[in-house]
Amino acid sequence: MEDFVFVFRMFLAVLCGGLIGIEREIIRRPAGLRTHMLVCLGSCVFMIVSMKFNLDPARIAAGVVTGMGFIGAGTIIAEKEKNQEIVLGITTAASLWTTSAIGLLIGMGEIFLACTSTILVFAILWLRILEDPSKKIPIKK
Repeated sequence: MEDFVFVFRMFLAVLCGGLIGIEREIIRRPAGLRTHMLVCLGSCVFMIVSMKFNLDPARIAAGVVTGMGFIGAGTIIAEKEKNQEIVLGITTAASLWTTSAIGLLIGMGEIFLACTSTILVFAILWLRILEDPSKKIPIKK
């Protein structure tokens, strides 16, 4: 029965990651649907492994957070536009970071917190309609 619970959590992680990733996919960001699904699933699996084999879950979570820092940094791009440097991808990096936290929650069995977090992240990402898409903030040197 325990394995069935873990498999359910893994499928839920894919679903939650997919819900968050679909918005990134629709607006064609570098990390979209599949990336968010994999990040959420991977985080969930790491937490399941830590629980199943009696490893320290805090250390596993810390490792996931560190790894996400590298993945998130890879989505942030600086480009020059009209002699100004513009930074892109910060929201995608933040969504990946948050998606990994949701995967950890699901792996721990905190389904209510994970689903609530997923809904909140999805809503925050869809609120971009309130932003001016042409507004880019230059980096001041």
